[in-house]
Order: sequence, then C-alpha cells, then structure tokens
Amino acid sequence: MSERPLDAARRSGLVRPGEPLLVLVSGGGDSVCLLDVAVRLGANVSVLHVNHGLRPEAEGDEAFVRELCERLGVPLHVERIRLEEGGNLQERAREARYAVAERLTPGGGSDPPPWGDYATAHTASDQAETVLYRLAVSPGSRALHGMAPRRGRLVRPLLEVTREEVRDYLRARELGWRDDPSNADPRFARTRVRHRLLEALRSVGPAPERTIAETARQLREEGELLDAAVSDALEELGGGPAVSLAALREQPPALRRLVLRRLAGDQPVPDSILELGEKGTKTLDLGGGLRAVAEYGTLRFTRAREEEVPDPVELTVPGRVRFGDWEVEATLAGVGDVSVTGLGPAATVRAWREGDRMRPAGLGGTKTLQDLFTDRKVPRALRRTLPVVEAEGEIVWVAGVAVDERFAAADQTGEVALSARSIRHQGFTG
Repeated sequence: MSERPLDAARRSGLVRPGEPLLVLVSGGGDSVCLLDVAVRLGANVSVLHVNHGLRPEAEGDEAFVRELCERLGVPLHVERIRLEEGGNLQERAREARYAVAERLTPGGGSDPPPWGDYATAHTASDQAETVLYRLAVSPGSRALHGMAPRRGRLVRPLLEVTREEVRDYLRARELGWRDDPSNADPRFARTRVRHRLLEALRSVGPAPERTIAETARQLREEGELLDAAVSDALEELGGGPAVSLAALREQPPALRRLVLRRLAGDQPVPDSILELGEKGTKTLDLGGGLRAVAEYGTLRFTRAREEEVPDPVELTVPGRVRFGDWEVEATLAGVGDVSVTGLGPAATVRAWREGDRMRPAGLGGTKTLQDLFTDRKVPRALRRTLPVVEAEGEIVWVAGVAVDERFAAADQTGEVALSARSIRHQGFTG
C-alpha cells in the first residue's frame, strides 16, 4: 500500500521518463511525495518553490526545500513573492504560484528554460474537499467535476491517492516534510470542510475521499459526452450567437439548460429566460456584466465588450482570420456557408458601415444593409459585429445574411467557399 502514489502517478501517464517536468514543492508532505515519485519514475525533474513570506516558517520551508533538492540532485528555482493583504489570500497565493510556473514553462516567456508541464501534488483528499466546497457554493453539475488531471500545462499526477496514503509513502521512504499550520486554521473554508465535514462523512462510509474523487472522475468523463451533445444541438439551432426562442423551447429541459449555459459563456442561466416575449426587444440583466436580449424571436447574450466594433482584417484565399468573436475562412473548392466566384487572392473582412449597399442574390436589385438587417430580423446589437466580406470595394457576403449576386455561385460550384463561425460558442480558441 505504501507504493500507491508511485503506481498512481505511473498510471496517470502525466510523469514520463526522460521528459521535462517542473514540480511545485512547498515543503509539505504531498509535494515532497510528488517530487520523490517523479524522480523515481525517471522524469527530467526541476523544482519550483515560491516563498510568499506569509508565515514565520516561510524561511524554514525554503531552506528545507533547498536541502531536499540538493540531496535528490534536482535543480531548484526559488521565487519570492509578496502579496497584498485582503481578499482570499490562499487563492491569490495559489494563482501567483501558477503564474510563475507558466512563465517558467515553454511559451510563457521570451527565453524559457527547457521545462514542459508543471505538476502540483493535489490528492484525492484535495479533490473531495474541492467538490464538497463547490457543491455548497456553486450550483450546477460542473461543480461536481472537481479538478482535472490536466489543465493546459498544469498536471496533477496524485489525484487517485489519499492524503493518508501519501503519509504512508513518506514514512516508508523515510522522507520528512514541513507542516503548514494554516491547514488547521478554522478561519479557512477548506479547513472546515477537511476537519469537520469529511470527518462526519467518515462516520457514514470508510473512504469518502476516494468515493467522491472517483465520482468526480466519472462525471468529468460523462461531461465530455454532454459537451458534444450540446455542440450538436447548438449547431442545429444555427450555431449562435443568436438562436430561435421557439426552437430552444422545443429542446429537452436538460439539453436546453446546457445550451443556454454555453451561449452565456458558461454562466448559469435561469429557465425563466425562455419567457421573454417573441415581439419587440426585451432584456434581462443576469449579473456579472451579462445580459440576455430577446429580439425578433431570437435570444442572445451580450457583454459590454461585445459592443466594440472589430477592426478590419485581410483574408487571404485560401486562409482563415479572426474577426471579433468570429472566425472567417476561405477554402478552395471546399464546402462552406456560401460558394463564390471572382473573389481574387485576398479580401477584407470588416464591420457594417452606414450606407453600405449590395445586390443580394435573388432580389434583382440593390439594397442597403440596414434594410437587409431589418428584413432578415438581425438583432440591432449584432449588426456591427457581423463579418462583412469585401473585395475590390464591393460587398461579397454578409455572414448569415446574404451573398451578392455578382459573386454568388450556384450549387456550391464556385471557386471559393466562405464560412463564418462564432468562436465563443463553437469552441475555437483563437
């Protein structure tokens, strides 16, 4: 049983022989265990110790880590940080450590050291505490997903072992560690969860930490399937950012709720939002700068930053560009939203301007974009952010609205296929 941390880290696939790994070591038992495990598994280990100076024991912690790294023969980087008082000090200290680790890993600086992922020593016990805490303060199923084994370059190889199993490993390996008195301070919510709530759960079942951590793992995996279902449903609804209220009401309640959350940027949305009327324009402030807008029978969500008009960008053919919250792509003889001819080697993607006119295919004459937006019931707040593709001073296509008859090709037979997707709602990272 004392080798469980080693076996769990090996099974995780997050500690790989010969590959660089930056281990965050505070001097506490969990991080000492992770460091020893990473060395035994043959990773190319370096250590980061962040001295926040928050406790009288901070200098002793740093000295302990220095001695440990010298004994194990691993390079050490020490960062000294001073945090302002106030707020959630533990959370700000954690984020400061992650910021240093990101800076020390490839991609985090102009000349980063050869470190790849960075690892923290979160255990199944930490996972259980996280899930219980989030369950108490955060509604929704995502609160039960807990911490993922990987988040970008951050990895957590010990999520399958409990804190007690870590201590067994340390004693068997005759490794010392430093105790943090704040872990017993009842002023911190996590401490109360650890020493009161989990102790109460142990009187119900013998291994609540492991049970909660395993439940979180299964829910994360099931959540991946739900995310795919939400993407499919959103695609059927038009992809966003605006969707039909009537079509949304026809979705099963659970799927509808998840679609709304996706559209709102992962912020919970009350079901009562579906009661916004089909006529006129109605808005609902959801807090945090988020607002729901029902207009022309569609529903969308806006934030203050979305009112900014994106700058024009050049689109090469073939090519792909970011325009505000949209990704616009031109492919040769591909399949897109529209098929066009005569586009040339490059085009401009810009926002609508007052006085813009085009010859919409099928209308037999010119029309202002303002009239087109009104006819097609495009919400007013979206009009300034929709991509307008222009070539040689002529409007070729307004995404989701119309293609100019002078460029339109029949039956996808054109030279170029144009498409536009909402980055924020379709999962693009930009």
